[in-house]
Amino acid sequence: MTYAIIETGGKQLRVEPGRFYDIELLTAEPDEKVTIESVLFVQHDGEVTIGQPLVTGATVEGTVLRHLRGRKVLVYKMKPKKKTRKKRGHRQEITRLMINSITLNGTVFGAETATDETPDVDNTPVEVEAAAE
Repeated sequence: MTYAIIETGGKQLRVEPGRFYDIELLTAEPDEKVTIESVLFVQHDGEVTIGQPLVTGATVEGTVLRHLRGRKVLVYKMKPKKKTRKKRGHRQEITRLMINSITLNGTVFGAETATDETPDVDNTPVEVEAAAE
């Protein structure tokens, strides 16, 4: 299994190819390719590469699926016996990012292959025997 630990939006996140993650808002349009160079750790088939602080030559490529807003967080402040109350809300802007591949020194790990796995269909007629009733 291949995975990497990246830093984006001030947070560290463990990512795997073929999965999507909700991260801080990126300035990219939907269906646009994004490359993240701040890779802290890469693991591929038991081979571990640790950066100090970043792994040199490592990138994570992904596609922006869409932008959305997170759940609402309510902040309620109250001082008892003073009739002081404040209610505030906040919704974080989020980007949903699909991880396509992890690259380390030119070697691509976990890249999606765009092959069609539909079986070949022959247009020859098939004889079907009717069941005797």
